Amino acid sequence: MFLSAFYFPGEEAESDFMFGLKTTYDQSVYPYGILPKVGLNEIFFRPVTILYGNNGSGKSTALNIIAEKLRLVRNSAYNRSRFFGDFVDRCKATLEEAVPRESRIITSDDVFDMMLDIRSINEGIDRKREELADDYYELKHEKFQIRSLDDLEHLHRINEARKKTKSRFIEGESGKSIRERSNGESALMYFQGKIEMDTLCLLDEPENSLSPENQLILADFLMDSVRYCGNQLVISTHSPFLLALPGAKIINLDDQSRVVDSWTELKNPRVYYDFFRKHAGEFAQED
Repeated sequence: MFLSAFYFPGEEAESDFMFGLKTTYDQSVYPYGILPKVGLNEIFFRPVTILYGNNGSGKSTALNIIAEKLRLVRNSAYNRSRFFGDFVDRCKATLEEAVPRESRIITSDDVFDMMLDIRSINEGIDRKREELADDYYELKHEKFQIRSLDDLEHLHRINEARKKTKSRFIEGESGKSIRERSNGESALMYFQGKIEMDTLCLLDEPENSLSPENQLILADFLMDSVRYCGNQLVISTHSPFLLALPGAKIINLDDQSRVVDSWTELKNPRVYYDFFRKHAGEFAQED
C-alpha cells in the first residue's frame, strides 16, 4: 500500500468556489461539479480499489485528479480546463509510503496511441517492401564495378539480390511486420510491459480492446502483480472479469459512491448474468 486515502474538495468547498467565481468565459468549470453529483468526497484504498459506474459518472475524472495530485507518469493528454489545477490543489492525499517514481496512470488513449504507432510502423514497412521489390530487380541485373571501399555496401546488396529469392531479399532488408499480434494481444502486452513492480498503478477502463479471454488473462496478471510484485491498483472498469478480482474494494458511483458488498450486485454483471441465464437452454443443447 502506498496510497491510503484521497480527499476531494467536497460539495461545500465546490459551492464556495462557484460562488467566488464572478465571471468566466469558459463554458465549463470542469472538474468542478462532477464528483459531488455522485457523492464521491473521499476514497479509502485497499491494495485493489475499483471505481464502477456508467459513462459520465466521473470514474476517469477521479483517476486523472489522483494522478495529477500524485504526479504520476502518464503518456497521453487528458481532458482538463483552466480550473483543473485549482481543483487538484484543493485535494489531499494520505500516503502510507512514498509513491515510487515509476508509478503511472494508464488510459485507453495510451493503448489506442500504441496501436496507431504499430499501424504506422507496419505501413512504413509495407512502403519499404514495395520499394525493395523494385530494388531487387535492378540490383539483380545491375552491372557494377567496385571502385572504392565506399562501394562495398552496394556490392553486398547486389550479391544478396543475386543469391536470394525476391521474398527472402525483401524480408531480410525490411524487417518483419509486427501486425502478427491482434489489437487485443498488443494491448495486453502493453499493460504487461508498462506496469512495474512495487508501484501504484491507476488503470482507466483497461478492458477496452480486450476480448473476454484476454480480460481474464489481464485479471490474472493484475492479481499476480498485487500478490507477488507489491503493486497497488486503482481501476475504473465495467468488466465483470475485473470487478471479480478477489479482495477488491468496489465503489459504485451509480449509487452515491457506496462501497458494495459483492460485485455480483452491480448492474453490469447482472445484465450478463440475466442474458446467459435466459439462453441457458441453448448452451445445454450443446453439452
